Amino acid sequence: MAQYVREGRPRFTGVTSYQDPLGRFSFRYPSDWRQYELDDELEGSMLSPVNADITTYIGAWVAQLDTNVVAEDLDILREGIEDGLASLPDLVVEKSDDTVLSNLVKFERIYTFTEDGETRRRRAWMLYVDKWRIVLIFQGSSIDEYEYWLPMGNYAFATFDLPQALWFATDRDLKAND
Repeated sequence: MAQYVREGRPRFTGVTSYQDPLGRFSFRYPSDWRQYELDDELEGSMLSPVNADITTYIGAWVAQLDTNVVAEDLDILREGIEDGLASLPDLVVEKSDDTVLSNLVKFERIYTFTEDGETRRRRAWMLYVDKWRIVLIFQGSSIDEYEYWLPMGNYAFATFDLPQALWFATDRDLKAND
């Protein structure tokens, strides 16, 4: 794949917000990135820098679960995450962090894998929030592309937000009083 010539680091020329249409999450991203729709079974969006391969992207989507997730589900959810990642060719997990905040369960993984003959790097959050699985991903089409666009990816993660209603839905003390 042909790489285009760049000078220096990427620069923000503007910032805009992605707001899930049902208000389940939001995050900010560079306004000059192109937005792509996801498959019909996923609710969310994929954003890619102009002039970059579409396999460099920030993506976020949400799916409704059949049951409400609680903190005690951590081990079974982790097993599913690990099984899914293990299916990626040449997987190398660089960072693995599991966090439980009341009944909100969050998995963070940074890893490399091979796709279409290229080693890609990806940072992913998989959040289980009440009855929702929310995924946020930043991926570089190569390790160099990941490093180049990392400031933009980090900005999306840093500005990711859940509404108060979902935070309340995961509050163990409030659920105990139901």
